[in-house]
Amino acid sequence: MTKVGIIGATGMAGSATFKAAQNAGLDVTAIVRNADKAKQNLGSDIQILETDAFNLTKSDLEQFDVVVDAFATAPEQAYLHTDLAAHLVAVLRETDSPRLIFILGAGSSFVGNVEQRHYAYDDIKADPNNAAWQSIPENQLYELNFLKDVKNVNWTDISPGQLFVPGELATKILYGKDDMLFDEQGRSQTTSETMAKAIIDEIITPAHKQERFIVTNG
Repeated sequence: MTKVGIIGATGMAGSATFKAAQNAGLDVTAIVRNADKAKQNLGSDIQILETDAFNLTKSDLEQFDVVVDAFATAPEQAYLHTDLAAHLVAVLRETDSPRLIFILGAGSSFVGNVEQRHYAYDDIKADPNNAAWQSIPENQLYELNFLKDVKNVNWTDISPGQLFVPGELATKILYGKDDMLFDEQGRSQTTSETMAKAIIDEIITPAHKQERFIVTNG
């Protein structure tokens, strides 16, 4: 049975992925700082590794086949997204297992036509109303660019649509690589259960080694 560890398993993306992994019959462990909170949110009989993600060792990680990074933090510490990715990569250099799956934001996706193609983050940064939280998509863009240069660790990145919100699994799912996806109504939205479904599918049938892909509701 595939063993999966989920960093940040009590957050929106992490909890949806944890439950989806359970439903898929995977051997899943919540990697969290607060075991009591995890039991309250996910069930009293779940498997837990209680530790700060930055204290994870190679021995901790090697017990899993896949580790999902669903880490979330406040905007003023958004740099921790890249720092955690760097820590996990450093611990697992020159290995092929466990596989690391990172949940990124939409800011690293491209928007615009061929002549004006640019990062979605550029539009976020241009609007002063976004100043309070723009550091999160900014640092997740840095995280993606860091990982693109990592050749000796087995990693995959996954980004949602423009809006990433709690919600049920979509009846239709769109997949892409680098450009933001939109449904027939022009919306770019990913619900937490849709993201979880895409992650579990990628765990069971790997298709994006050392690359990013995008998933949205269709």
